[in-house]
Amino acid sequence: MRLRSLLFVPGDRPDRMEKALASGADALILDLEDSVTPERKGEARAAVAAFLAQEPTAVARWVRINPLDSGMTQDDLAAARGADGIVLPKAASGQDVAALDAMLAGAAAHILPIATETPAAIFGLGSYAGCSPRLAGITWGAEDLPAAIGAQSSREADGRYTPPYEMIRGLTLFGAHAAGVAPIETVYPDFRDLDGLAAYCARAMRDGFTGMMAIHPAQVPVINAAFTPSDAAIAHARAVVAAFTANPGAGALQLDGKMIDAPHLKQARALLARAGEA
Repeated sequence: MRLRSLLFVPGDRPDRMEKALASGADALILDLEDSVTPERKGEARAAVAAFLAQEPTAVARWVRINPLDSGMTQDDLAAARGADGIVLPKAASGQDVAALDAMLAGAAAHILPIATETPAAIFGLGSYAGCSPRLAGITWGAEDLPAAIGAQSSREADGRYTPPYEMIRGLTLFGAHAAGVAPIETVYPDFRDLDGLAAYCARAMRDGFTGMMAIHPAQVPVINAAFTPSDAAIAHARAVVAAFTANPGAGALQLDGKMIDAPHLKQARALLARAGEA
């Protein structure tokens, strides 16, 4: 499943769901949690269920349910029947993913936990490996945790994350790679600042994230461009693979005047996989 861009859509706005299908996003996240007020949860579930009852499209349809301790899980999952995946907010560890997996018995849905929204969750970022075959990725958030601990902000005045949240971002990245699933970067809140978004995406791609969540359709083309390997990068990766294929016993080789070894081969294969090549 390709997950370069995942666009949030409020669950109580069916008009936006239809428009979002044309955004170019790889996946929509139909939200039953933060963007829906308590009095509109029922209306949102009905709208999500109706949208999911339509014919499937090339765009994956995910549903963000309310947290497992909210008392709303069963109602949310009933509305999400037929979704390609479930986004699990306030996940504390791989144990929460395993619990959700059990609730999804008989369904084909994947799971994407938001794994940094409570203080205790930070200590569970290394627990996701092997927790469930449904696990498709791990993502993080920089808004709920500051509120949970009484911090004034997770960002500096220029928009950069403060050291505690930069650490959490890194732990999410390595936790996802340790679990063998997609590391998904969190949202960029200023949806009007597309230049800033492009820089943010470039940094995420450089660091090892493979996709990102979006809060506005205008962000999707920028995100897709950033997380799609360039023609030059694909050509170089093919050359690396070809060099080692032609020299199966070699531990290190020269390519374009530079040394390449096993880590370069692994990196090349991962890039080609993201580009849809075996």
